[in-house]
Amino acid sequence: MGPTGKFVETLADARLQSAIYTATGRLIEGRKKTVAPGVLPDYQELRTQANAIKRHTMENLDHYLLELETNVQRHGGKVVWCNDGGDVADFILRLAKERRAHLVVKSKSMTSEEIDLNERLAKHELEAVETDLGEYILQLAHQKPYHIVAPALHLTRYDVSDVFSERLEIPPETEIDKQTGIARNVLREKFLAADIGISGANFLVAGSGAIVLVTNEGNGRLTTTMPKIHLAVAGIEKVIPREQDLAVFLKLLGRSATGQPLTVYTTMVSGPRRQAEIDGPDEFYLLLLDAGRTKLLADAEKRQSLYCIRCGACLNHCPVYRKIGGHNYPWVYSGPIGQIITPQYHGVTKDPWLPFASSLCGACAEVCPVKIEIPKILLQLRTEVNRAKQQESGTRLERLGFQLWAWVMKHPRLFELGGVIGSTVLSNGDGKEYIRRLPGWMNFGPLKGWISQRDLPAPAAKSFRQLWRERRENNGA
Repeated sequence: MGPTGKFVETLADARLQSAIYTATGRLIEGRKKTVAPGVLPDYQELRTQANAIKRHTMENLDHYLLELETNVQRHGGKVVWCNDGGDVADFILRLAKERRAHLVVKSKSMTSEEIDLNERLAKHELEAVETDLGEYILQLAHQKPYHIVAPALHLTRYDVSDVFSERLEIPPETEIDKQTGIARNVLREKFLAADIGISGANFLVAGSGAIVLVTNEGNGRLTTTMPKIHLAVAGIEKVIPREQDLAVFLKLLGRSATGQPLTVYTTMVSGPRRQAEIDGPDEFYLLLLDAGRTKLLADAEKRQSLYCIRCGACLNHCPVYRKIGGHNYPWVYSGPIGQIITPQYHGVTKDPWLPFASSLCGACAEVCPVKIEIPKILLQLRTEVNRAKQQESGTRLERLGFQLWAWVMKHPRLFELGGVIGSTVLSNGDGKEYIRRLPGWMNFGPLKGWISQRDLPAPAAKSFRQLWRERRENNGA
């Protein structure tokens, strides 16, 4: 089934639509309350500061990565530089073989999802168990995350009951508290038996060599302290200069993600267990992943894509994501942030429709805590897609069409005349809809696909330009 078919299936699923809107609606309201001027009066200043910190860090990334490596080593840890997911998996498999490890527990990590780490390890009979509740449910269901922050956002408690009943071979249970208890009992045994713990990292502090984990369930702390070996897998863009900078990002991340002033657990890990400490791993490794990030870094205009702190606010507010859901996006990153980083990692020709799956309403940029200009980047990617198409097809007619459109858009009076003609053609004299008959004679070429997924309403009685002139006249302007 192609993307269009999956879109239609999602739109037609009333239960799924309700689940998406209910969950994202709660997240929207939570964020709105915690960033209100009366609650966080310096919210906009914090966004500006976060943007400045990220911009400075990306412009000096080589310096801060080397500083990070030095400080991780100073605390007894080791840094492993990985070009891609294969390098990450190879190192883990080699280490597991040397230490005779058989079981890995993982805290939530979109980076590990990005490189299909679980699947890579499973091919070599190394079991990796997700310990975040949502991720654990999806692992049992053999599904990918539906949302960056709430991976099982699309599943109801009845869906979870079915998954647990089938995969854990237990009687159906639909009470959420009891479902959580079931997962806790299974996962606690996994923590006790694990040889290796793998985490991601929300931030990497260059000045201290610490990795920072922001969680709500406590599984991150169990993952990083109970096994003898802790591996943190993180993209190179996660680095920030100093611990003082954390105050800015922590005030923004919880509010933007879940509507919390601060998440339940904020954990800073600096290397393996010290001699006087009773908890913690004997070995600590930080695996720094590139996997296309330096390619993004090289583009001065789109480099800001790397500022993302994975809060998910852009997904919650995006009208497209809220209709089509997370699994209709081609990669693990969905919503507006997925629409700008996926084409940059994989190339604009792989899924050329992706940058166009946006209304350009700007809601994503308005709520982004680090002020990524997502609509601007989408327009740049659309230009790249069209250029690639023109180079592939060499269609003179298409190029001529775009040139004609650009010329009309530069001549306001001609544009207005075209609107009047179009409105006359698309409506009859008595104001009734003539639009329903259009698909019959427009059902060809590119218009066929366009109309199949969109309603074509009757034109308004007056254009925006007419209404604007009347308003100015009424106001005496």
